[in-house]
Amino acid sequence: MLSSSPTPDSNDVIAVDRTLAANAVSGAVRELPVLSRDSARGDAASSKLARLLDADAVAKAIKNADTRRWTTAALNLWARPDKKAKNVGELDEGEKVLLTGRKYDGRSEIVVEGKSRWVTSGYFSKEKPPTLGGDCTNGTSVPAGVSANIKKVHEAVCANFPEIGAYGTFRGDGEHSQGIAVDIMVSGARGQEVADFVRANYAALGVNYVIYSQRIWSVDRAGEGWRGMSDRGSTTANHYDHVHVTVY
Repeated sequence: MLSSSPTPDSNDVIAVDRTLAANAVSGAVRELPVLSRDSARGDAASSKLARLLDADAVAKAIKNADTRRWTTAALNLWARPDKKAKNVGELDEGEKVLLTGRKYDGRSEIVVEGKSRWVTSGYFSKEKPPTLGGDCTNGTSVPAGVSANIKKVHEAVCANFPEIGAYGTFRGDGEHSQGIAVDIMVSGARGQEVADFVRANYAALGVNYVIYSQRIWSVDRAGEGWRGMSDRGSTTANHYDHVHVTVY
């Protein structure tokens, strides 16, 4: 009597040769090699990826790209769509991009400076995302190397307080050197209005804390409101002539 064989895994297909020798005392069952469905799927995925990355296919996709969208979040740029991808940069929220229409494993292909790049799918809009309070039209700007949130702060403040003509970003110390801090050059009651505006919109702007007129407000102690600070010895050091904003 033959003993029962283990039930095969549902992901595998087992081929069995049931040919019996003539006049054999007992039937012989010979198992052939296991054919894995997972292996077949993996081969198909590899083949699809190879076709996507083919130089001619990439060139054709770039040439025929004609769909323009706006990003709705900051997105990492990848050189290819799979797990071997190398991060080659970042797109800010609200940037206009050109899509090829090709997708793979949750990523979409876009064209950046004539090159194929891949980003996470699902963060595009047909319409330009509205800025907080409108557009900045007074000619001021911040350096390209500052963080995306500093750019948001500048654009929002500029749009709502267009008379402010100076913003300090990079300098050789602390958070300013990292591109995550900005000094908005304004004083008096108008300065407090700016500080309150930034505080009120901290979530949308990615704000960590705000300092103005020798007082600080921070996200981690938001329930305490504006808190007093020790005297640092000068108008500038005590933040009477500018609003300081640090972002995440």
